Amino acid sequence: MAARHILAIDQGTTSSRAILFDASLAVVASAQREFPQHFPASGWVEHEPEDIWESVLATAREAIAKGGLGAADIAGIGITNQRETTLIWDRRTGRAIHRAIVWQDRRTAKACANLVAAGHEELVAERTGLRIDPYFSATKIAWLLDNVPGARRRAEAGELAFGTVDCFLLWRLTGGAVHATDATNAARTMLFDIGRGVWDSELLDLFGIPAALLPQVRDCAAHFGDTAPELFGAPIAVRGIAGDQQAATIGQACFSPGMVKSTYGTGCFALLNTGDTPVRSKHRLLSTVAYQLGGKRTYALEGSIFIAGAAVQWLRDGLGIIEKASETGPLAEAADPEQDVYLVPAFVGLGAPHWDAHARGAMFGLTRNSGPREFARAALESVCYQTLDLVEAMRADWPAAGTGHAVLRVDGGMVASDWTMQRLADILDLPVDRPNVLETTALGAAYLAGLDAGLLPEPDRFADMWRLERRFSPAMAASQRKRKVGGWRDSVRRTLSGS
Repeated sequence: MAARHILAIDQGTTSSRAILFDASLAVVASAQREFPQHFPASGWVEHEPEDIWESVLATAREAIAKGGLGAADIAGIGITNQRETTLIWDRRTGRAIHRAIVWQDRRTAKACANLVAAGHEELVAERTGLRIDPYFSATKIAWLLDNVPGARRRAEAGELAFGTVDCFLLWRLTGGAVHATDATNAARTMLFDIGRGVWDSELLDLFGIPAALLPQVRDCAAHFGDTAPELFGAPIAVRGIAGDQQAATIGQACFSPGMVKSTYGTGCFALLNTGDTPVRSKHRLLSTVAYQLGGKRTYALEGSIFIAGAAVQWLRDGLGIIEKASETGPLAEAADPEQDVYLVPAFVGLGAPHWDAHARGAMFGLTRNSGPREFARAALESVCYQTLDLVEAMRADWPAAGTGHAVLRVDGGMVASDWTMQRLADILDLPVDRPNVLETTALGAAYLAGLDAGLLPEPDRFADMWRLERRFSPAMAASQRKRKVGGWRDSVRRTLSGS
Protein backbone atom coordinates (compact mmCIF):
# COMPACT_ATOMS: atom_id res chain seq x y z
CA MET A 1 0.00 0.00 0.00
CA ALA A 2 1.40 3.43 -0.93
CA ALA A 3 2.35 5.81 1.86
CA ARG A 4 -0.49 8.34 2.31
CA HIS A 5 0.58 10.42 5.32
CA ILE A 6 2.88 13.39 5.88
CA LEU A 7 4.78 14.27 9.07
CA ALA A 8 5.30 17.99 9.72
CA ILE A 9 8.03 18.97 12.15
CA ASP A 10 7.38 22.47 13.50
CA GLN A 11 10.40 23.54 15.53
CA GLY A 12 9.54 26.80 17.28
CA THR A 13 11.17 29.22 19.68
CA THR A 14 9.69 27.80 22.87
CA SER A 15 8.53 24.33 21.83
CA SER A 16 8.79 21.63 19.20
CA ARG A 17 5.73 20.02 17.64
CA ALA A 18 5.10 17.17 15.27
CA ILE A 19 1.80 16.91 13.41
CA LEU A 20 0.78 13.94 11.32
CA PHE A 21 -1.48 14.76 8.36
CA ASP A 22 -3.33 12.47 5.98
CA ALA A 23 -3.43 13.00 2.21
CA SER A 24 -6.36 15.44 2.55
CA LEU A 25 -4.34 17.46 5.11
CA ALA A 26 -6.57 16.49 8.01
CA VAL A 27 -4.70 16.18 11.30
CA VAL A 28 -4.30 12.56 12.37
CA ALA A 29 -2.14 13.00 15.48
CA SER A 30 0.16 15.54 17.11
CA ALA A 31 2.63 15.96 19.94
CA GLN A 32 4.34 18.97 21.52
CA ARG A 33 7.14 19.60 24.01
CA GLU A 34 8.42 22.83 25.47
CA PHE A 35 12.12 23.27 26.16
CA PRO A 36 14.12 25.73 28.31
CA GLN A 37 15.13 29.23 27.30
CA HIS A 38 18.51 30.51 28.45
CA PHE A 39 19.28 34.19 29.14
CA PRO A 40 22.97 34.40 30.04
CA ALA A 41 23.12 38.21 29.84
CA SER A 42 20.87 41.17 29.18
CA GLY A 43 19.49 40.91 25.64
CA TRP A 44 21.04 37.45 25.12
CA VAL A 45 18.82 34.44 24.29
CA GLU A 46 20.13 30.90 23.78
CA HIS A 47 18.87 27.36 23.26
CA GLU A 48 20.63 24.12 24.07
CA PRO A 49 20.92 22.32 20.69
CA GLU A 50 20.39 18.91 22.26
CA ASP A 51 17.13 20.15 23.78
CA ILE A 52 15.97 21.10 20.30
CA TRP A 53 16.98 17.77 18.79
CA GLU A 54 15.60 15.62 21.60
CA SER A 55 12.27 17.45 21.60
CA VAL A 56 11.94 17.06 17.81
CA LEU A 57 12.78 13.38 17.81
CA ALA A 58 10.50 12.64 20.77
CA THR A 59 7.50 14.50 19.34
CA ALA A 60 7.96 12.95 15.89
CA ARG A 61 8.02 9.46 17.37
CA GLU A 62 5.04 10.26 19.62
CA ALA A 63 2.90 11.58 16.75
CA ILE A 64 3.66 8.53 14.61
CA ALA A 65 2.80 6.23 17.50
CA LYS A 66 -0.42 8.11 18.31
CA GLY A 67 -1.45 7.78 14.68
CA GLY A 68 -0.91 4.02 14.83
CA LEU A 69 1.44 4.26 11.86
CA GLY A 70 4.93 3.22 10.89
CA ALA A 71 7.64 4.71 8.72
CA ALA A 72 6.31 2.90 5.66
CA ASP A 73 3.03 4.84 5.95
CA ILE A 74 4.71 8.25 5.70
CA ALA A 75 5.38 9.67 2.24
CA GLY A 76 7.55 12.47 3.50
CA ILE A 77 8.61 14.81 6.26
CA GLY A 78 8.23 18.58 6.05
CA ILE A 79 10.31 20.78 8.33
CA THR A 80 9.50 24.33 9.40
CA ASN A 81 11.57 26.20 11.92
CA GLN A 82 12.31 29.29 13.95
CA ARG A 83 14.38 31.34 11.53
CA GLU A 84 17.74 33.11 11.98
CA THR A 85 18.59 31.06 15.09
CA THR A 86 22.20 30.11 14.53
CA LEU A 87 24.12 26.90 15.19
CA ILE A 88 27.63 25.75 14.37
CA TRP A 89 28.54 22.12 14.86
CA ASP A 90 31.38 19.66 14.43
CA ARG A 91 31.01 17.81 11.12
CA ARG A 92 32.55 14.68 12.61
CA THR A 93 30.50 14.38 15.80
CA GLY A 94 27.40 16.43 14.94
CA ARG A 95 27.72 18.21 18.30
CA ALA A 96 27.31 21.98 18.47
CA ILE A 97 30.32 24.03 19.58
CA HIS A 98 28.10 26.43 21.58
CA ARG A 99 24.47 26.90 22.48
CA ALA A 100 22.28 28.08 19.61
CA ILE A 101 22.04 31.88 19.44
CA VAL A 102 18.32 32.62 19.09
CA TRP A 103 16.80 35.07 16.61
CA GLN A 104 15.77 37.33 19.51
CA ASP A 105 19.36 37.69 20.73
CA ARG A 106 20.84 41.21 20.61
CA ARG A 107 24.47 40.57 21.62
CA THR A 108 25.81 41.73 18.25
CA ALA A 109 24.06 45.11 18.30
CA LYS A 110 27.36 47.01 18.60
CA ALA A 111 28.93 45.05 15.73
CA CYS A 112 25.89 45.83 13.59
CA ALA A 113 26.05 49.51 14.47
CA ASN A 114 29.72 49.59 13.46
CA LEU A 115 28.90 48.01 10.08
CA VAL A 116 26.17 50.59 9.48
CA ALA A 117 28.50 53.42 10.50
CA ALA A 118 31.09 52.09 8.05
CA GLY A 119 28.56 52.46 5.23
CA HIS A 120 27.76 48.81 4.48
CA GLU A 121 23.98 48.95 4.90
CA GLU A 122 23.22 49.73 1.26
CA LEU A 123 25.21 46.73 0.00
CA VAL A 124 23.50 44.38 2.44
CA ALA A 125 20.04 45.70 1.61
CA GLU A 126 20.64 45.55 -2.14
CA ARG A 127 21.89 41.95 -2.09
CA THR A 128 19.82 40.40 0.70
CA GLY A 129 16.74 42.62 1.11
CA LEU A 130 17.58 42.80 4.82
CA ARG A 131 18.80 45.45 7.23
CA ILE A 132 22.00 45.08 9.20
CA ASP A 133 20.60 43.90 12.51
CA PRO A 134 21.47 41.39 15.26
CA TYR A 135 18.24 39.56 14.33
CA PHE A 136 19.88 37.85 11.35
CA SER A 137 22.42 35.05 11.32
CA ALA A 138 25.58 36.63 9.88
CA THR A 139 26.81 38.51 12.94
CA LYS A 140 25.79 35.59 15.15
CA ILE A 141 28.04 33.31 13.09
CA ALA A 142 30.89 35.80 13.35
CA TRP A 143 30.40 36.06 17.13
CA LEU A 144 30.65 32.27 17.50
CA LEU A 145 33.78 32.11 15.34
CA ASP A 146 35.41 34.88 17.38
CA ASN A 147 34.33 33.77 20.86
CA VAL A 148 34.53 29.97 20.86
CA PRO A 149 38.22 29.01 21.20
CA GLY A 150 39.60 27.57 17.98
CA ALA A 151 36.31 27.94 16.07
CA ARG A 152 37.57 30.23 13.32
CA ARG A 153 40.60 28.03 12.59
CA ARG A 154 38.42 24.91 12.51
CA ALA A 155 35.83 26.60 10.29
CA GLU A 156 38.47 27.62 7.78
CA ALA A 157 39.76 24.04 7.79
CA GLY A 158 36.28 22.75 6.89
CA GLU A 159 35.77 20.95 10.19
CA LEU A 160 32.63 22.85 11.20
CA ALA A 161 29.17 23.38 9.68
CA PHE A 162 26.78 26.30 10.06
CA GLY A 163 23.04 26.02 9.83
CA THR A 164 19.76 27.49 10.89
CA VAL A 165 17.59 25.07 12.87
CA ASP A 166 16.17 23.35 9.78
CA CYS A 167 19.67 22.61 8.54
CA PHE A 168 20.79 21.25 11.92
CA LEU A 169 17.72 19.01 12.11
CA LEU A 170 18.25 17.75 8.55
CA TRP A 171 21.85 16.90 9.42
CA ARG A 172 20.75 14.98 12.52
CA LEU A 173 17.80 13.28 10.80
CA THR A 174 20.00 12.04 7.95
CA GLY A 175 22.78 10.91 10.25
CA GLY A 176 25.11 13.64 8.98
CA ALA A 177 24.61 12.69 5.33
CA VAL A 178 23.05 15.99 4.18
CA HIS A 179 24.14 19.58 4.84
CA ALA A 180 21.48 21.63 3.10
CA THR A 181 18.84 24.29 3.65
CA ASP A 182 16.11 25.89 1.56
CA ALA A 183 15.99 29.31 -0.06
CA THR A 184 13.69 30.84 2.57
CA ASN A 185 16.05 30.08 5.44
CA ALA A 186 19.12 31.04 3.43
CA ALA A 187 17.45 34.38 2.73
CA ARG A 188 17.45 35.18 6.48
CA THR A 189 21.19 34.87 7.05
CA MET A 190 22.29 38.26 5.60
CA LEU A 191 24.67 36.26 3.38
CA PHE A 192 22.38 35.20 0.52
CA ASP A 193 21.83 37.16 -2.69
CA ILE A 194 18.06 36.81 -3.10
CA GLY A 195 18.13 38.02 -6.70
CA ARG A 196 20.70 35.50 -7.94
CA GLY A 197 19.83 32.78 -5.43
CA VAL A 198 23.42 32.17 -4.26
CA TRP A 199 25.67 32.76 -1.26
CA ASP A 200 27.37 36.11 -1.83
CA SER A 201 31.20 36.07 -1.64
CA GLU A 202 31.42 39.81 -0.98
CA LEU A 203 29.12 39.50 2.03
CA LEU A 204 31.05 36.48 3.31
CA ASP A 205 34.18 38.62 3.23
CA LEU A 206 32.40 41.53 4.91
CA PHE A 207 31.27 39.41 7.86
CA GLY A 208 34.41 37.28 7.95
CA ILE A 209 32.65 33.96 7.36
CA PRO A 210 34.39 31.04 5.58
CA ALA A 211 32.37 29.59 2.68
CA ALA A 212 33.25 26.10 3.93
CA LEU A 213 30.73 26.56 6.76
CA LEU A 214 27.71 27.00 4.49
CA PRO A 215 25.03 24.48 3.42
CA GLN A 216 23.75 23.81 -0.06
CA VAL A 217 20.59 25.81 -0.90
CA ARG A 218 17.62 23.99 -2.46
CA ASP A 219 13.95 24.51 -3.40
CA CYS A 220 11.38 24.42 -0.59
CA ALA A 221 9.83 21.26 -2.02
CA ALA A 222 12.60 18.78 -2.81
CA HIS A 223 13.95 15.39 -1.77
CA PHE A 224 16.49 16.60 0.80
CA GLY A 225 17.49 13.11 1.92
CA ASP A 226 16.30 10.14 3.96
CA THR A 227 16.23 9.76 7.72
CA ALA A 228 18.64 7.34 9.35
CA PRO A 229 16.82 3.97 9.62
CA GLU A 230 17.28 3.67 13.38
CA LEU A 231 15.32 6.85 14.13
CA PHE A 232 11.89 5.62 13.02
CA GLY A 233 12.46 1.95 12.22
CA ALA A 234 12.97 2.59 8.49
CA PRO A 235 14.04 5.58 6.35
CA ILE A 236 11.54 8.39 5.67
CA ALA A 237 12.18 10.95 2.94
CA VAL A 238 12.56 14.60 3.98
CA ARG A 239 10.72 16.40 1.18
CA GLY A 240 10.02 19.96 2.30
CA ILE A 241 11.66 22.80 4.24
CA ALA A 242 10.62 26.41 4.81
CA GLY A 243 11.19 28.95 7.56
CA ASP A 244 8.20 29.26 9.84
CA GLN A 245 6.80 32.50 8.44
CA GLN A 246 7.17 31.39 4.84
CA ALA A 247 5.58 28.06 5.73
CA ALA A 248 2.64 29.93 7.24
CA THR A 249 2.36 32.02 4.06
CA ILE A 250 2.15 28.77 2.10
CA GLY A 251 -0.29 27.24 4.58
CA GLN A 252 -2.48 30.34 4.24
CA ALA A 253 -2.40 29.84 0.44
CA CYS A 254 -1.07 33.37 -0.13
CA PHE A 255 0.15 32.48 -3.61
CA SER A 256 -1.12 35.60 -5.41
CA PRO A 257 0.64 38.99 -5.36
CA GLY A 258 -1.09 41.32 -2.91
CA MET A 259 -2.13 38.61 -0.45
CA VAL A 260 -0.92 39.16 3.12
CA LYS A 261 -0.81 36.99 6.21
CA SER A 262 0.24 37.65 9.78
CA THR A 263 1.34 34.96 12.21
CA TYR A 264 1.10 35.50 15.96
CA GLY A 265 3.45 33.29 17.92
CA THR A 266 6.30 34.35 20.20
CA GLY A 267 6.75 37.23 17.78
CA CYS A 268 4.51 38.50 15.00
CA PHE A 269 5.39 38.35 11.35
CA ALA A 270 3.44 39.79 8.43
CA LEU A 271 4.30 38.79 4.85
CA LEU A 272 2.95 40.40 1.69
CA ASN A 273 3.37 38.41 -1.53
CA THR A 274 4.96 40.71 -4.15
CA GLY A 275 5.34 38.14 -6.94
CA ASP A 276 8.47 37.42 -8.93
CA THR A 277 10.23 40.72 -8.23
CA PRO A 278 11.72 41.74 -4.88
CA VAL A 279 10.45 45.13 -3.69
CA ARG A 280 13.10 47.34 -2.12
CA SER A 281 11.52 48.84 0.97
CA LYS A 282 11.80 52.55 1.69
CA HIS A 283 10.02 52.13 5.02
CA ARG A 284 12.35 49.79 6.88
CA LEU A 285 10.63 46.54 5.94
CA LEU A 286 12.45 43.48 4.65
CA SER A 287 12.40 42.04 1.16
CA THR A 288 12.67 38.27 1.37
CA VAL A 289 12.03 34.98 -0.41
CA ALA A 290 8.44 33.85 0.17
CA TYR A 291 9.11 30.43 -1.36
CA GLN A 292 11.09 28.77 -4.12
CA LEU A 293 9.47 26.03 -6.22
CA GLY A 294 10.85 24.49 -9.38
CA GLY A 295 13.87 26.80 -9.21
CA LYS A 296 11.65 29.92 -9.32
CA ARG A 297 11.67 32.34 -6.41
CA THR A 298 8.58 34.27 -5.28
CA TYR A 299 9.24 37.28 -3.08
CA ALA A 300 7.57 39.04 -0.16
CA LEU A 301 7.74 42.18 1.90
CA GLU A 302 8.01 41.26 5.56
CA GLY A 303 7.54 43.11 8.78
CA SER A 304 8.88 41.46 11.91
CA ILE A 305 7.69 42.15 15.45
CA PHE A 306 9.87 40.57 18.12
CA ILE A 307 7.29 40.41 20.93
CA ALA A 308 3.70 39.22 20.43
CA GLY A 309 2.77 36.06 22.35
CA ALA A 310 5.90 36.67 24.40
CA ALA A 311 4.09 39.64 25.96
CA VAL A 312 1.45 37.23 27.25
CA GLN A 313 4.21 34.96 28.56
CA TRP A 314 5.60 38.00 30.39
CA LEU A 315 2.24 38.57 32.05
CA ARG A 316 2.28 34.94 33.16
CA ASP A 317 5.92 34.29 34.03
CA GLY A 318 7.27 37.76 34.77
CA LEU A 319 4.37 39.42 36.57
CA GLY A 320 2.29 36.44 37.69
CA ILE A 321 -0.90 38.21 36.57
CA ILE A 322 -2.29 35.13 34.79
CA GLU A 323 -1.84 31.38 35.02
CA LYS A 324 -2.63 30.63 31.38
CA ALA A 325 -2.79 32.61 28.16
CA SER A 326 -6.52 32.13 27.68
CA GLU A 327 -7.19 34.39 30.69
CA THR A 328 -5.94 37.51 28.90
CA GLY A 329 -8.94 38.03 26.59
CA PRO A 330 -11.55 38.09 29.39
CA LEU A 331 -9.27 40.31 31.50
CA ALA A 332 -8.80 42.74 28.61
CA GLU A 333 -12.53 42.86 27.94
CA ALA A 334 -13.13 43.81 31.58
CA ALA A 335 -10.51 46.60 31.59
CA ASP A 336 -11.52 50.17 32.43
CA PRO A 337 -12.39 51.86 29.09
CA GLU A 338 -11.49 55.26 30.58
CA GLN A 339 -7.84 54.24 30.98
CA ASP A 340 -5.53 54.36 27.97
CA VAL A 341 -2.64 52.18 29.11
CA TYR A 342 0.03 51.32 26.53
CA LEU A 343 2.71 48.65 26.59
CA VAL A 344 5.59 49.12 24.15
CA PRO A 345 7.08 45.61 24.38
CA ALA A 346 10.66 46.45 23.41
CA PHE A 347 12.06 43.78 25.73
CA VAL A 348 14.70 42.84 23.12
CA GLY A 349 14.52 46.03 21.06
CA LEU A 350 11.96 47.05 18.46
CA GLY A 351 11.67 45.36 15.07
CA ALA A 352 10.07 46.74 11.90
CA PRO A 353 9.56 49.47 10.98
CA HIS A 354 11.67 51.02 13.80
CA TRP A 355 14.65 48.64 14.01
CA ASP A 356 15.89 50.01 17.30
CA ALA A 357 18.08 47.37 18.95
CA HIS A 358 18.68 49.59 22.00
CA ALA A 359 15.05 50.39 22.86
CA ARG A 360 13.68 48.64 25.95
CA GLY A 361 10.13 47.97 27.08
CA ALA A 362 7.99 50.63 28.71
CA MET A 363 4.43 51.24 29.89
CA PHE A 364 2.58 54.52 29.63
CA GLY A 365 -0.67 55.93 30.98
CA LEU A 366 -0.61 54.13 34.32
CA THR A 367 -2.82 55.46 37.09
CA ARG A 368 -3.41 54.39 40.68
CA ASN A 369 -6.35 52.35 39.39
CA SER A 370 -4.37 50.45 36.76
CA GLY A 371 -4.24 46.73 37.46
CA PRO A 372 -4.12 43.28 35.88
CA ARG A 373 -7.04 43.99 33.55
CA GLU A 374 -5.41 47.07 32.07
CA PHE A 375 -2.04 45.31 31.83
CA ALA A 376 -3.67 42.42 29.94
CA ARG A 377 -5.43 44.77 27.53
CA ALA A 378 -2.24 46.75 26.95
CA ALA A 379 -0.30 43.57 26.17
CA LEU A 380 -2.86 42.35 23.63
CA GLU A 381 -3.36 45.78 22.07
CA SER A 382 0.40 46.19 21.65
CA VAL A 383 0.30 43.37 19.13
CA CYS A 384 -2.52 45.10 17.22
CA TYR A 385 -0.72 48.45 17.14
CA GLN A 386 2.54 46.87 15.98
CA THR A 387 0.66 45.10 13.18
CA LEU A 388 -0.79 48.45 12.12
CA ASP A 389 2.73 49.87 11.88
CA LEU A 390 3.66 46.99 9.53
CA VAL A 391 0.56 47.22 7.34
CA GLU A 392 0.96 50.97 6.87
CA ALA A 393 4.62 50.52 5.90
CA MET A 394 3.64 47.82 3.39
CA ARG A 395 1.07 50.08 1.78
CA ALA A 396 3.64 52.85 1.48
CA ASP A 397 6.23 50.52 -0.11
CA TRP A 398 3.84 48.71 -2.44
CA PRO A 399 0.70 50.81 -3.06
CA ALA A 400 -1.07 47.84 -4.69
CA ALA A 401 -1.29 46.35 -1.18
CA GLY A 402 -3.90 48.96 -0.26
CA THR A 403 -6.15 48.47 -3.27
CA GLY A 404 -9.00 46.08 -3.92
CA HIS A 405 -10.58 43.98 -1.20
CA ALA A 406 -7.76 44.15 1.34
CA VAL A 407 -7.93 41.57 4.11
CA LEU A 408 -5.49 40.11 6.61
CA ARG A 409 -5.25 36.33 6.99
CA VAL A 410 -4.12 35.41 10.49
CA ASP A 411 -2.76 32.35 12.24
CA GLY A 412 -0.75 31.30 15.27
CA GLY A 413 -1.59 30.73 18.91
CA MET A 414 -2.89 34.21 19.71
CA VAL A 415 -5.60 34.18 17.03
CA ALA A 416 -7.71 31.79 19.10
CA SER A 417 -8.66 34.87 21.17
CA ASP A 418 -11.81 36.41 19.68
CA TRP A 419 -11.25 39.60 21.69
CA THR A 420 -7.76 40.07 20.27
CA MET A 421 -8.83 39.42 16.69
CA GLN A 422 -11.73 41.86 16.96
CA ARG A 423 -9.44 44.51 18.41
CA LEU A 424 -6.95 43.79 15.59
CA ALA A 425 -9.68 44.42 12.98
CA ASP A 426 -10.67 47.61 14.82
CA ILE A 427 -7.13 48.99 15.02
CA LEU A 428 -6.27 48.07 11.42
CA ASP A 429 -9.68 49.14 10.10
CA LEU A 430 -9.47 45.97 7.98
CA PRO A 431 -11.29 42.64 7.91
CA VAL A 432 -9.34 39.89 9.64
CA ASP A 433 -9.85 36.32 8.37
CA ARG A 434 -9.20 33.36 10.66
CA PRO A 435 -8.93 30.00 8.82
CA ASN A 436 -10.36 26.65 9.81
CA VAL A 437 -6.85 25.26 10.29
CA LEU A 438 -4.92 27.47 12.69
CA GLU A 439 -1.74 25.39 12.47
CA THR A 440 -0.86 26.94 9.15
CA THR A 441 2.90 26.82 9.75
CA ALA A 442 2.86 23.04 10.08
CA LEU A 443 0.30 22.87 7.27
CA GLY A 444 2.66 24.74 4.95
CA ALA A 445 5.51 22.34 5.75
CA ALA A 446 3.21 19.38 5.18
CA TYR A 447 2.05 20.82 1.86
CA LEU A 448 5.62 21.18 0.62
CA ALA A 449 6.41 17.57 1.51
CA GLY A 450 3.14 16.37 -0.01
CA LEU A 451 3.80 18.37 -3.18
CA ASP A 452 7.21 16.76 -3.64
CA ALA A 453 5.76 13.32 -2.87
CA GLY A 454 3.03 13.78 -5.50
CA LEU A 455 0.26 13.55 -2.89
CA LEU A 456 -0.88 17.17 -3.14
CA PRO A 457 -1.69 19.49 -6.09
CA GLU A 458 0.14 22.51 -7.48
CA PRO A 459 -0.26 25.83 -5.57
CA ASP A 460 -3.26 27.20 -7.49
CA ARG A 461 -5.32 24.08 -6.78
CA PHE A 462 -4.10 23.92 -3.18
CA ALA A 463 -5.37 27.51 -2.72
CA ASP A 464 -8.88 26.27 -3.46
CA MET A 465 -8.66 24.09 -0.34
CA TRP A 466 -8.28 27.08 2.03
CA ARG A 467 -11.34 27.53 4.29
CA LEU A 468 -12.51 30.50 6.38
CA GLU A 469 -13.59 29.87 9.97
CA ARG A 470 -14.53 33.45 10.92
CA ARG A 471 -14.16 36.99 9.62
CA PHE A 472 -13.74 39.83 12.12
CA SER A 473 -14.95 43.15 10.69
CA PRO A 474 -13.99 46.61 12.04
CA ALA A 475 -16.52 47.99 14.52
CA MET A 476 -14.66 50.70 16.46
CA ALA A 477 -15.71 54.32 16.01
CA ALA A 478 -13.26 56.31 13.90
CA SER A 479 -12.74 58.89 16.65
CA GLN A 480 -11.87 56.22 19.23
CA ARG A 481 -9.49 54.52 16.84
CA LYS A 482 -7.75 57.81 16.06
CA ARG A 483 -7.31 58.57 19.77
CA LYS A 484 -5.96 55.13 20.60
CA VAL A 485 -3.57 54.99 17.64
CA GLY A 486 -2.32 58.48 18.47
CA GLY A 487 -1.58 57.37 22.03
CA TRP A 488 0.36 54.37 20.73
CA ARG A 489 2.49 56.50 18.42
CA ASP A 490 3.30 58.90 21.24
CA SER A 491 4.31 55.96 23.45
CA VAL A 492 6.61 54.54 20.78
CA ARG A 493 8.20 57.93 20.24
CA ARG A 494 9.00 58.10 23.96
CA THR A 495 10.45 54.57 23.95
CA LEU A 496 12.84 54.86 20.99
CA SER A 497 16.45 55.04 22.13
CA GLY A 498 17.61 57.70 19.69
CA SER A 499 20.63 55.51 18.88
